[in-house]
Amino acid sequence: MKIEGQAALVTGGASGLGEATARELARLGAKVAVLDVNIEQAQAVAREIAEQYGNGCAVACRCDITDTASLQAALDKAATAHGPARILMNIAGIGTAKRIVGKDGNPAPLEDFVRVVNINLIGTYNASRLFAAQCAKLPPLEDGERGVMMFTASVAAFDGQVGQQAYSASKGGLVGMTLPMARDLAQHGIRVCTVAPGLFATPLMKQLPEAVQQSLAASIPFPPRLGKPGEFAQLACHIVTNTHLNGEVIRLDGALRMAPR
Repeated sequence: MKIEGQAALVTGGASGLGEATARELARLGAKVAVLDVNIEQAQAVAREIAEQYGNGCAVACRCDITDTASLQAALDKAATAHGPARILMNIAGIGTAKRIVGKDGNPAPLEDFVRVVNINLIGTYNASRLFAAQCAKLPPLEDGERGVMMFTASVAAFDGQVGQQAYSASKGGLVGMTLPMARDLAQHGIRVCTVAPGLFATPLMKQLPEAVQQSLAASIPFPPRLGKPGEFAQLACHIVTNTHLNGEVIRLDGALRMAPR
């Protein structure tokens, strides 16, 4: 699918990997909806994109992907501004680390596990099902394609570390959902792929002490540095343009394999 002129949705688009992807889509000519719970930051990103690439090419939509009413309102607002979307970048998510049995001997709170899975896995499914239902009604493009969506997993789906049960389970769920959803949506001409990033220089990562960041970067075989959000964005956009990519999970990690801790 050609990106230029298409309407795209980016959940978690106000910062980090989502922001980089929203900016790259706009650079390639897409009309981008920046979906995020942080509406102020989403508005700032959309405003900067519009200033750089032209008015009307970006809109900010407050969106809680775990709340269907909030999500549908965001999709409706984006469609009003840009027309029906053919591209969905599922990037919204949270991270956590908590041992199942704490140092005090008590079990980890169940609500912490539920929250991570609800946002990372169920929230992604929620956005995907609403997008797919609308996208399936659009006229087909070349090769009968109607749309494409991407999930954002993590290398933790395969190499989960100590304390990452909730995070790894949620990201592993996205990996496991990729192929069956691609098969399910093949009849509608909608492709599904997942990117599993390693260690990236996101705002969350940059909150760590410099020495810790350098240590993490040194653990990556090559190149021995943190991934750049722009590199994630480039792969996300390549998935859109390469029509034969479907049902696939792609690790983007510099050959990193995480140690137990």
